[in-house]
Amino acid sequence: MNSNQQIVAAMERAGVDLVCSVPCNLLGGILGLLDAGRIRHVPVTREEEGVGIAAGAALAGKRPLLLMQNSGLGNCVNALASLAGLYELPLFLLMSHRGGARELIAAQKPMGAAAPQVLDALGIPYDCIAAPDDLGRLESALRATYAGSRVRAAFLQPELWSCSA
Repeated sequence: MNSNQQIVAAMERAGVDLVCSVPCNLLGGILGLLDAGRIRHVPVTREEEGVGIAAGAALAGKRPLLLMQNSGLGNCVNALASLAGLYELPLFLLMSHRGGARELIAAQKPMGAAAPQVLDALGIPYDCIAAPDDLGRLESALRATYAGSRVRAAFLQPELWSCSA
């Protein structure tokens, strides 16, 4: 099983039943699997729209996940703090982490560096998933999100895809 398949399988085992997504080329494999699978997938135009839909789903007893690029984290800070966080709604943010040392697009670098600090400032715990061996932590983090009814996150590092089949 490749990394994309392992990620979707972890979502399924943890009971994720709604994924809102904003497109990212690194996440294309996951998006394709979601569209062909059992988890309801709702593409959104902006990250804060995804937070709003996920909040409504959580209030209806669903287990939502927002799939996005880390550069979109800045777009949804207020919705995370004043909606999902304030009302202790379970939401998992699964983000491709752009802007690292090998990043070719200069515009990705500032938010790539700031994203972990933004989560720290919001009090949102997160994991960094850089290798297939790290994927075991993903299911545990997902389960903790829904059991504890809070926002959590994980960064999918670019190396994850370069070392998987």
